[in-house]
Amino acid sequence: MFTIALKDIKQYFKDKTAVFLSILLPIALMTIFALMYGGIGKSKESRPITLLFSDQDNTELSKEVYTTLNEEKGLQLISKTYPEAEKLVKKGKNSAVLVLYKGFQDSVETGKKIPMELFYDEAKEIEIGLLQQALWSNLFGVTMKKGIKGKVNTWIREKNPDMAESEIEDIQAQVAEQFEGFNNSDESSEIEENSELPMTALVGEKKNGNLGLVQAIAGIAIMMLLFSVSASGASLLKEKEDGTFRRLLVAPVSPSGILYGKMLSTLFMAILQLTVMFLYAWLALGLDIFINLPALVLMIVCAAIACSSYGIFMASVCKSRKQVESLSTLVILLISALGGSMMPLFFMPAIMKKLAVVSVNYWAMEGFFDIFWRQLPLIDILPKMLILLGIGANLTTIAVISFKRNLLKMV
Repeated sequence: MFTIALKDIKQYFKDKTAVFLSILLPIALMTIFALMYGGIGKSKESRPITLLFSDQDNTELSKEVYTTLNEEKGLQLISKTYPEAEKLVKKGKNSAVLVLYKGFQDSVETGKKIPMELFYDEAKEIEIGLLQQALWSNLFGVTMKKGIKGKVNTWIREKNPDMAESEIEDIQAQVAEQFEGFNNSDESSEIEENSELPMTALVGEKKNGNLGLVQAIAGIAIMMLLFSVSASGASLLKEKEDGTFRRLLVAPVSPSGILYGKMLSTLFMAILQLTVMFLYAWLALGLDIFINLPALVLMIVCAAIACSSYGIFMASVCKSRKQVESLSTLVILLISALGGSMMPLFFMPAIMKKLAVVSVNYWAMEGFFDIFWRQLPLIDILPKMLILLGIGANLTTIAVISFKRNLLKMV
């Protein structure tokens, strides 16, 4: 019994790199999930929410609103015209834009309904909830006081049109004195509750489909594809261990031709797998894959190129199948967590959003989100496709160099 156990232990430690990777995997995952849930790398002060601000009224009061909101610790305002802000929200660059329409100050001073509106992206649900709280506590603090005075002034002029201006000013002064204790009164709360900030989703489920469905399909499709191409790439090492690779080298084909042939077969399987996944999502889950079919086809090809080059890269830098299994599992889980396959990025802290850009999952998922959720034209999705192709080209170059250095020497 002890002899068998000792034999297995020696066999386990025979491949020291694989042993190291098997230990590194849970450590790396613990670190990543701690980052995802904000356990580490969390600053003492919360990161301010960026709010686009479109001032179409351009009056003293609208500028006061901008200053008041921008001084709030939890907010950071950026002035934009509405067309510019609308594009940024639709592209997912920003969460929302607050628009103060023409006549904002006049409406406040006369006690009429305030012409303002918040346009937002439903995908940023948590951020919008925090944004609403900040707006309610600051925006209405500026407008409500002037609104009450405006209503009083309008009422006086309607009931007493012949009242002298000096008398009206005296009444307004008395109202201002009494208003000091009004902010926390029941009447103040009632007015605030009855005041509404109209909210319109520029990107939302009624217009753009189911956010959760897009997240699930894109996230799982890319993560599982990475596992598949890693197994396909590892077949290079299996052929080396079985002696098949040695026979291929004496065949009338160059070593680079062997690698490129393996890459082409892996690419074919990657495109096939993604195609089947999206067809299933259309037939069984109701995903509208025809909403932008040319962009979807190109994105599938670009994502397949990036992922298949990753599979060949893993096989080229490792010296055994055991190393490929350990290292590929580690890397896939890490980049899937970083890139948003396991949890949507808008739930994650700021540090995770910065790290996400190193992941192939991130760029592939952003591309699919642009197609199915944001419904952007092809020209706006092309940059993400080019990045995926760049990832594929870089990994392929490294794979060719490593292939000649490692695999050919091991034969």
